[in-house]
Amino acid sequence: MASPMRSLLADLDRYVQAFRLFLERSTEHQSMQEFVERRLLEVIASIGNGKSAINVLSVGGGAGEMDLQILSKIRARYPGVTINNDVIEPSAEQISKYKEHVAQASNLENIKFTWHKETAHEYESRMNAEKKTKKWDFIHMIQMLYYVKDIPATIRYFHSLLEPQAKLLIILVSGKSGWETLWKKYGPSFPLEDLCSYVSSADLLRMLDSAGMKYQLYELPSHMDITSCFIEGDKDGELLLDFLTETLDFAKAAPPELKLQLMEELRKPGCSEIRDGKVFFNNNLDVIVIEP
Repeated sequence: MASPMRSLLADLDRYVQAFRLFLERSTEHQSMQEFVERRLLEVIASIGNGKSAINVLSVGGGAGEMDLQILSKIRARYPGVTINNDVIEPSAEQISKYKEHVAQASNLENIKFTWHKETAHEYESRMNAEKKTKKWDFIHMIQMLYYVKDIPATIRYFHSLLEPQAKLLIILVSGKSGWETLWKKYGPSFPLEDLCSYVSSADLLRMLDSAGMKYQLYELPSHMDITSCFIEGDKDGELLLDFLTETLDFAKAAPPELKLQLMEELRKPGCSEIRDGKVFFNNNLDVIVIEP
């Protein structure tokens, strides 16, 4: 009898390991970096107008790779202006990696970093308890809304912290990605244990429309090489399967029938594209920029 399936987030170290392998095997960061290089300037064009300091809040900043790139663009747009960059991140390991990245980076003059080891919800609760409302010129939530219990409430809260000329930038998997196909079909079979929920840009846009919020949408093509998932006993393949299903040791813990169906689904055009004998999972992303 297979042991009951457990959420990958129950083992944070394995989750971080799986996430790092996902970044290595996917074009996720390259796609985001290209967006930051080519399009971010128009997003941040007026966030710091007339200001001597710009306040930036990174919600779920991870190890800071994207944060540092975003900050370099803000710094280039507003030379000489002080940037206060606050980071909300629950993983101590990710914060320590972020600090290493800051220590190794050049061009960070005028940028002050503050890290808060907590979740978005804990940050909100702490601010409310301390009766504080700090306003921000730029808030970004990159690939983190899956780990939030009440998504509309979280967006409403952070949206309420925007200065009049500020922007809230969110990056999520696209409603046209393989994640959408996989999770709409198999999500109910995965053991999320309340630690994670599936949400795509399609869900988010419905929430924003019903709240009457104004936004711009940018599409980012991205893919991930999941060929190793089809090699029995391949350690990296098993780790990627864990990441795709948010399940700890999916290859061993999943009922054989579910595993068989899922492996078949992953090869289908709704999820992936097969090129030169390799299987590339559709990891398309959307950037949503919300106005105050």
